[in-house]
Amino acid sequence: MTTLAGRTALITGGGSGLGAAMARALAAAGADLVITGRDQRKLDAVAAEIPGTRAVTCDVADEDSVARLRDDLSGTEVSILVNNAGIAGPVAALTDIGVQEWDEVFAVNVRGTFLLCRAFLPQMVERGRGDVINVASVSGKRPLAHRTPYTASKMAILGLTSTLAFEVGPSGVNVNTLSPGPVAGERMSRNFRLEAERSGSSVADAESAFVSRAALGRMVTEAEVGAAVVAMLSMSGMCGADIDLSAGMIA
Repeated sequence: MTTLAGRTALITGGGSGLGAAMARALAAAGADLVITGRDQRKLDAVAAEIPGTRAVTCDVADEDSVARLRDDLSGTEVSILVNNAGIAGPVAALTDIGVQEWDEVFAVNVRGTFLLCRAFLPQMVERGRGDVINVASVSGKRPLAHRTPYTASKMAILGLTSTLAFEVGPSGVNVNTLSPGPVAGERMSRNFRLEAERSGSSVADAESAFVSRAALGRMVTEAEVGAAVVAMLSMSGMCGADIDLSAGMIA
């Protein structure tokens, strides 16, 4: 197992779902944790599960909030930054999406990643070491009808990552992207129920039709996404890469 003892990881969107799973995996590998999000109660619940974890409220889309987070952690050597915070946005045809809805998705998914990198990269560059993992999605690379703000924002993360890798890689900082596919859990279960209602099929048939598109015949799990983050941190020669973790899901 990768040993991350002595390193501090900052995870955005750490109060639930993938963020919480990443926190568990990084803690198991020995890292000290700082988790952020907009809901302090959710953050506290995860922190209670992982002793020693610091839970700090932060709105990644807000410049002042990110600046306060940076100042609060000024005495902490953050050497791992996982930009996981994100929102799904509207499910609608592009012509039916409002400007405010579009901007909200990009504010969280893209500007949030930009603001966190801008806040914490200078210290990594100065020390000559560090790791940034930006969470994108296979949906940023494959069609997903009626989800243009989300898919466009995740494609933006891929471009941000590959370019940033060339900016800070020479200083010893690795920047990579993790692109999960659909993750098993309540969100996907809800989607299967909605699809069953729409098509008149059973929930089981809706799920079976969906996972048949994956080489492994299933979705990935939250624990697998957490394990992937730890694995990526063990690959010292990897920079500017995009890791597809989708059980072989195709469009």
